[in-house]
Amino acid sequence: MVKKMLIDFNEISEITIANMNGGEGNVIAKMEVNEYGRFIQTIIPSNSSIGLHKQESNDDINFIVSGEGIAICDGVEEILMAGTCHICPKGSIHSIINNGDENLVFFTVVPK
Repeated sequence: MVKKMLIDFNEISEITIANMNGGEGNVIAKMEVNEYGRFIQTIIPSNSSIGLHKQESNDDINFIVSGEGIAICDGVEEILMAGTCHICPKGSIHSIINNGDENLVFFTVVPK
């Protein structure tokens, strides 16, 4: 039997989460959960954020597609922009903030 290896985010319903983890504004996400982990397409509009929270399940790997923002991981701030990849290890406290003028768009992988 051949396993499905393609995730088509065009076929996944989007959800809007207000004040995610105590953050500001809304976060828009499409998520696939399977035996390999969680795969999430995320949009954080301008002046919105994912609030500080502990990364419980596994490492959080975020690849930035467009926009700009700031990642805070265990108190360290890093600049996010298209083409960068930010990793927050399991057990860390982190947040992502869109401080730019356009949507911050990224893909997250949380392996099992």
